[in-house]
Amino acid sequence: MPIFDHLGITVEDVPGATVQFDPIMAALGYTRADADTSVSWWRDGETELILMPPREGGSGPHVHGRVGWQHLAFAVDSRDEVERLHGIALAAGWTPVRAPKEYPRFTERYYASFLEDANGIRIEFMHNPPRDAA
Repeated sequence: MPIFDHLGITVEDVPGATVQFDPIMAALGYTRADADTSVSWWRDGETELILMPPREGGSGPHVHGRVGWQHLAFAVDSRDEVERLHGIALAAGWTPVRAPKEYPRFTERYYASFLEDANGIRIEFMHNPPRDAA
């Protein structure tokens, strides 16, 4: 069982954010569930991701580096998967922050990309195999 049951993200425009998140979550094997004002994705054994509207409109977008949200990293099985998901996100309207590349400052095996959506929500696709698997 994951230690985090769910992750809720407040977005200014749930339908618009859904257009950006849905292709990524589907590519990761998550199932989508729509509610009255929110949308969620779930997969057995994994943390559920929920998009919900703000209590007050006009409070966004989020600004990276301020107190609060930093980014969500999706661990994937290969460098090719980092690149595939990065391409899916670009096609869904995400803005590239950093293209897929090595990050030796983390480990000599770390390969990742970073993107941001219209709400200022930043995600990372990363591959960091154990030292003995590299």
